[in-house]
Amino acid sequence: MGDGLRYIGVAERRARLALRHRLAPQARVARPEAVADALLALHGSDPATVYLAVGARLADPAATVAETDRALYADRTLVRMHGMRHTVFVFPTESTAVVHASTGLAVAARERATLVKDMAKAGAPDAAWLKEVEESALAALARLGQATAAELAREEPRLREQFVYAAGKPYEGVHTVVTRLLRVLGVEGKVVRGRPLGSWTSSQFRWALAPAHAELPVAQAQSDLLRHWLTACGPATEADLKWWTGWKVTDVRRALTAIGARAVTLDEGTGYVVEDDVDAVPTPGEPWAALLPGLDPTAMGWQGRDWYLAPELRPGLFDYSGNVGPTVWWNGRVVGSWAQRADGEIVWRILADEGVGGEAKAAIEAEAARLGAWLGATRVTPRFRTPVEKELVR
Repeated sequence: MGDGLRYIGVAERRARLALRHRLAPQARVARPEAVADALLALHGSDPATVYLAVGARLADPAATVAETDRALYADRTLVRMHGMRHTVFVFPTESTAVVHASTGLAVAARERATLVKDMAKAGAPDAAWLKEVEESALAALARLGQATAAELAREEPRLREQFVYAAGKPYEGVHTVVTRLLRVLGVEGKVVRGRPLGSWTSSQFRWALAPAHAELPVAQAQSDLLRHWLTACGPATEADLKWWTGWKVTDVRRALTAIGARAVTLDEGTGYVVEDDVDAVPTPGEPWAALLPGLDPTAMGWQGRDWYLAPELRPGLFDYSGNVGPTVWWNGRVVGSWAQRADGEIVWRILADEGVGGEAKAAIEAEAARLGAWLGATRVTPRFRTPVEKELVR
């Protein structure tokens, strides 16, 4: 490209995605922990996303629910907690210290200050009272192991205190201390999401104490997070990194320098890989298809998506807030969408104009059958509905 940097084109980026994101058949793994480690973070805002993302990458998807439950709630090798961009993710438990220090601390300080300010405006008890109630609630959670917000409030009645939020505004409402406080404690890395109240698709959940973790220096944690993410998703541009982490550009640049990231040339400009990742990677041994859920970390992995998602497909695949819905993949690019109907049938639609022939459609149909087989009687509706997904279930 004339700048002396190695050029990494679209074909190689798609090959890296296939192998490192465990999507090509030969790259699939046996356990959810291996999926989370490969991707660093699984979106957890929609509980079903975690299981569907894992199932798409397991060699034996029939084990998806049992194995993911084991990892999250028995062995606790995975944990659901707040992370980048103030979003709930599922991480390997050993990553909690890095995530907390690199992305959580600044958000947590703002969240607590906002809660104290909102309570003060409403004439509710002060910060000292809130700290006392917090300590009591955490002690109760330690005794109970896991608890819903209502169960915690029975143990510590002061959590039921209510206050008026945004008095006189069109969006005025009554907030309960337990709801707001648990949110703050989650961002602060003190509590995490526990077992759901219903099945694995339920959005109602219990709370649990967060696993103990070291308090890392922010700069070190940011470097560690960036290295892990670039290993999974590199090459990526500075804009991708800033978007995914939610950091300031100065933090991104400092972390890139700290890990000795190497610059490469991409079609959209300069990208970065970790220091020892400049060499070409092998292409997957055979063509591959995948059905990925809404908010899948691969579909949401980069801000610049043209190399795997054609701009003309986006209106049908995203909701109004920018959340991606279920996607159909063929050889490293998004070619359509899928959905599950009320009777359990997995249906899909090709949206791409070219490059999806008989071989692709047969492979996609096989993946749909594979997904339907392990879902069985379970019905899954994405939390964030998109235009094509809604059309498919009619």
